[in-house]
Amino acid sequence: MGRYSAWQEVYSIDESFLGIKGSLEEMAFTSHAMKDAVAKNVGLPVCVGVAATKTLAKLANRLAKHQDRFDGVCVWDQVPKRDRDDLMRRLPVTEIWGIAGRLGSRLAGLGIYTISDLAAADPGTMRRRFSVVVERTIRELNGVPCIPFEAPPEGKEQLIFSRSFSKKIREVSEVRQVLSIYAQQAAARLARHHQQAKHLMAFAGTSHFAAAADRHHPSVSVPLPVPTADPVELTRAAMRIIPEIRPGAPYARAGVIVTGLSPAGQQPTLPGFTSGMEEKSISTVIDDVTTKLGRDALGLGFGGLKAGVDWQMARGMLSPRCTTHWDELAIVKA
Repeated sequence: MGRYSAWQEVYSIDESFLGIKGSLEEMAFTSHAMKDAVAKNVGLPVCVGVAATKTLAKLANRLAKHQDRFDGVCVWDQVPKRDRDDLMRRLPVTEIWGIAGRLGSRLAGLGIYTISDLAAADPGTMRRRFSVVVERTIRELNGVPCIPFEAPPEGKEQLIFSRSFSKKIREVSEVRQVLSIYAQQAAARLARHHQQAKHLMAFAGTSHFAAAADRHHPSVSVPLPVPTADPVELTRAAMRIIPEIRPGAPYARAGVIVTGLSPAGQQPTLPGFTSGMEEKSISTVIDDVTTKLGRDALGLGFGGLKAGVDWQMARGMLSPRCTTHWDELAIVKA
């Protein structure tokens, strides 16, 4: 599971907290991919709850476990507010993470019986009456993160390149092209920031609203022989997922994640372990060409065949990029 995030806190033998970023849809997609990967590789059913705080994530996980409509994944902010409020009104306060039976009895003495009651309490008053733990729990129930990860990461630890498609793609060759492009974009970003990666994960997935028989969320995790930003090595690693792709499946999304980032050249390679492609400076050539002519000017293999693709994310409603694109500068008329 830690491969899906740079932030992981193993809380117990059967529970982990992970930090994931993105839109609600992106986080739901990642969570389903993670759940499916655990089921495939370990044979264990797991449920995932996603929320802005650890306490709310635990509540979301409860919904994912007990309501079939979530299919094992509940993103708290995607649940209608009336359903969230109903859950918090129904559950006793002792169901909250960190509120034990004895503390629950003391809270009951103040008329606090449910999670909803506690969420409505004044944090400062409850801190004076009980402890900072209760104050943090109240704030977390209201969406304010107060309980940090035990070992927060230092600096950027991963890069994610992923988009939803404007139309479903069903051909293996199209998935290969998508992942080839994203792997090369990851390589370019790493090179631009003078970084290298030691791990790559490639994934694809159908919509969660697809028919049960069509749902498929393959992923592959590839440790790289040496940390690298070489587009050839990263593209080759991303292609490891291709045998898992089902021809005809209506894929709605795909992407790559590179992790284990470090400054370029920080870990020297031993003679005989250096990538031959890196020695030929392919990445430098590609970078030079794309810098002068645009990132679509040159690519490796399927990643260089961009003409006519119709899977790219629809951008009909994209706001004008007046400050970053010359051809979209605002026109001022006197």
